[in-house]
Amino acid sequence: MHSVFQPIVELDTGRVVAYEALARGPRGPLERPDQLFAAAREAGRLAQLDQVCRAAAFRGAVDNGLLAPLTLFVNVEPEVLDTAPLDELLTIAEEATGGLRVVMEVTERALAARPSELLRTVERVRRLGWGIAVDDVGADPMSLSFMPLLRPDVVKLDLRLVQERPGAEVAQIMNAVNAYAESSGAVVLAEGIEDDAHLAMAHALGATLGQGWLFGRPGPGAAPDLEPGELHLPRRDAVDGEHDLSPFAWLDPGVALRRAPKSLLIELSKQLEREAMRLGETCVVAATFQEARHFTPATALRYRDLVERAAFVCALGEGLPVEPLPGVRGSTLAAGDAVRGEWDVVVVSPHFSAALLARDLGSEGPDLDRAFEYALTYDRETVVRAAHALLTRVTPLPPRTGGERPAAERPAPVRRTALPGTRLADAVPRHALLDRALAATPSGVSIVDLRLPDQPLVYVNAAFEKLSGLSREEVLGRNCRFLQGTDTDRAAVARIRAAIEAGTECRETLLNHRGPDRTPWWNEVHLAPITDADGTVVQYVGVQVDVTARVEAERALVQERDRTRGYLARIKELERTDPLTGLPTLRRLEEQVEAAMWTARARGDALALLVVEVDGLRAVVERLGHSAGEDLLVETARRLRSRLRRTDLLGRLGGEEFVAVLAGLDGPSARAEAFRLRQELADALSLPVLLGGEHVVVRAGVGAAVYPGGGEDVGTLLRAAKAEMLERGATR
Repeated sequence: MHSVFQPIVELDTGRVVAYEALARGPRGPLERPDQLFAAAREAGRLAQLDQVCRAAAFRGAVDNGLLAPLTLFVNVEPEVLDTAPLDELLTIAEEATGGLRVVMEVTERALAARPSELLRTVERVRRLGWGIAVDDVGADPMSLSFMPLLRPDVVKLDLRLVQERPGAEVAQIMNAVNAYAESSGAVVLAEGIEDDAHLAMAHALGATLGQGWLFGRPGPGAAPDLEPGELHLPRRDAVDGEHDLSPFAWLDPGVALRRAPKSLLIELSKQLEREAMRLGETCVVAATFQEARHFTPATALRYRDLVERAAFVCALGEGLPVEPLPGVRGSTLAAGDAVRGEWDVVVVSPHFSAALLARDLGSEGPDLDRAFEYALTYDRETVVRAAHALLTRVTPLPPRTGGERPAAERPAPVRRTALPGTRLADAVPRHALLDRALAATPSGVSIVDLRLPDQPLVYVNAAFEKLSGLSREEVLGRNCRFLQGTDTDRAAVARIRAAIEAGTECRETLLNHRGPDRTPWWNEVHLAPITDADGTVVQYVGVQVDVTARVEAERALVQERDRTRGYLARIKELERTDPLTGLPTLRRLEEQVEAAMWTARARGDALALLVVEVDGLRAVVERLGHSAGEDLLVETARRLRSRLRRTDLLGRLGGEEFVAVLAGLDGPSARAEAFRLRQELADALSLPVLLGGEHVVVRAGVGAAVYPGGGEDVGTLLRAAKAEMLERGATR
């Protein structure tokens, strides 16, 4: 085994401040690290290989003079975190002339699979005085959720953030990374910088360090063309025994404690769970339940939703297994562990932190009335410490040996057990005739058992297998929730749950997903309760029908109806609006004038209506063309509007005629105001207009009528105004 070293540089100065040690095997099929580690994993020698790789990295760095003030980045294999020997490495580092400065890298793969081991390893590394880096941040949102817990000194951005086109996901990642770096002093390092465009993007993302082929490929020693520098990291001290304290013990002594029954804590817990659902895949949720019996079927339903949305979910309590639900990490608590006496719900994400920390007061009586003293805190340091305390108690998953998949990657187990005193055969009818009938029906039929944990499927027919795209072996023992997706209507799901809780029938149409490729389809499901001899609902039978064609046809009809309505609305608007000038037409103007006349009657004031007729429009069209005529009308509308008040009305009657209405006039002076504006409009329209490349002078006739006196409706006022215009022929 040997190492090659890739330079890490300061982006602003170009100086090399660190090297990352990359493992290489002997020449041949095991030279590449991915093949090498796969072979070691298969042979059960992963821990030994991991140790040899780090020792080779340290000795190679010493032999090649990669000593302080330079820093050495080395990796630790996630699957052997808790057993990684570090003492030998410390000896090598201390014996080197000038000493080795070390940053230990952990990858995203360690975050969910081995959180307890990861946090304890971080403590060990910090006690040695070394730094911590999180690699591939952004490749999975989970890395963002664990940053507050790991408190890394270096955040290494996944190369796709630099090399791919940025989008909303990149913005979410960088908001979280930069917020953490600003609050903690951590250094941001961009990987995969291969050209100047990548370098510019790294700067834009807030990185101060860079790594990639632009600065040099991995080599046996120091890069000869790079000036050395020094990497400055934030000072972080390990907190010995941090994981031994319970979450409640991390509360500040000055925090005021409240007293409440368990029933209130349940509601407060649900609120924090809803907040975690909102935060989604960048959120860590850790909770304690005292005893396994408190992790009820109702709780399991909520936590099944949580594990689908959040990055990491764990539940601890006496008697809880390693996985209380698929995807939920668990642990039983030792007899003397103070956490057994607590009720804790902790939610941590990059921009949010909250914790309900409660201690059982040991009161007697009904379970929901048991008294606790508690605090609901949003202090980030307290919440992070509480989350750290719980995650370090999570039971490690079984080690991966040979070709066996780790438990976190295995499909959900098929639950074939029933409650004590019952048999599985009692839950599922096995009559041969009924079996044949259910196998023949084209509708999917399924049965879930409410008495079993997480209400799993205990029977499905062939049609259900076809609808789900999975075999019965893959679905039995799982909750029907696996059919849903992020785009499934949550309101419909909530109605189904409410019906099941009430023990009633329900029918819903909701979007489901089929098979491994998650093809969407619309499921019309009818659920009906099955009761035992005592009338207790013990199972639910569901009948599923694929109605995708119907739903899509209905949606197409709705879209077509909406388009038709849009067309009709547009036609109606065109009827009421002149397309050339944008002014109201007579139909629309009549409504506005009638409303203004009603207002004038109510207030006892007056309004004036003026008709404007452009003289010479036909001559302009004949000499300069239709376009020039249209330009003349548009300019006429503009000049008229410029002479009117904002509250005055202006419309086009058609052809060369326009109408203006002045509302809110004083009765005695209304006529004089109308005649004054009549002359002003005539003068404005007599100015030259540039049409077809030449200045043209046209004139306009303007007539006025006043309400009251000139007419009692719009038509009468228009006729009176036109008559007055004809009488004033001298103005034409």
